[in-house]
Amino acid sequence: MIEVEWNRLTAAELRALAARDAVVLLPVGATEQHGPHLPTGVDDFLAAEVCRRAAVLAAEHFGVVVTPSVPTGLSEHHMAFGGTLTLSLPTLHALLRDICRSVIRVGFSRILIVNGHGGNMTALNALTTELTAELSTPIAFASYFGIGREVVRETLETQDGLMHACEGETSMMMAAFPELIRIEHLGEAHGPRITLPAESTQPVYMAVSFDRITESGVAGDAQEASPEKGERMLSGCASALADIIMRDPWAK
Repeated sequence: MIEVEWNRLTAAELRALAARDAVVLLPVGATEQHGPHLPTGVDDFLAAEVCRRAAVLAAEHFGVVVTPSVPTGLSEHHMAFGGTLTLSLPTLHALLRDICRSVIRVGFSRILIVNGHGGNMTALNALTTELTAELSTPIAFASYFGIGREVVRETLETQDGLMHACEGETSMMMAAFPELIRIEHLGEAHGPRITLPAESTQPVYMAVSFDRITESGVAGDAQEASPEKGERMLSGCASALADIIMRDPWAK
């Protein structure tokens, strides 16, 4: 199998990939509570997993490398539950700027930030514009669950898209990281349905702490999760991401 992970490659191998004008995937997740049954690293783990799978698929035709993931994002709304690490917006901006600048200094010019956390979406849209101007390099941005929206919708039985610690996220964790599931708490893992803030049609936005939305820390119903659903979504999201890489959005 072709090696695609930045921190498993040598400096010389990375310089060679840069000389081939390879695409760099930069996974960005979050470290935050995910109910009683999932670890805090869900968004980080899943973003990195989809990127790794997509890179392996695309590497058959395209040079692709995946940087170490950014495991912490914008999670202020989960702080009330404990177990959560969060950044301020300026810190996330500075962190991404310095990582992207380092990638560019190696010689790469095509960077795709791949997000795994709903709370990062609005900020990353804006920051992508800022980074493109600051670094004079066309930075691209996508959320893996947006890229794979169709397979997510077709796979899930109780919801149309990802919520939080839900049927979808729990299924993917069952498929990729089954040892991290607290199965004994799965019966408690349910809560109200939500819409991600970046996809809301409400005319007014206000910040709301997640403990005001759900007592369990879960939005959706994780009791309907299965590893089979998870594998289908991970594979589908990775395939959709690989297709985007091979369509080369930087060339437009």
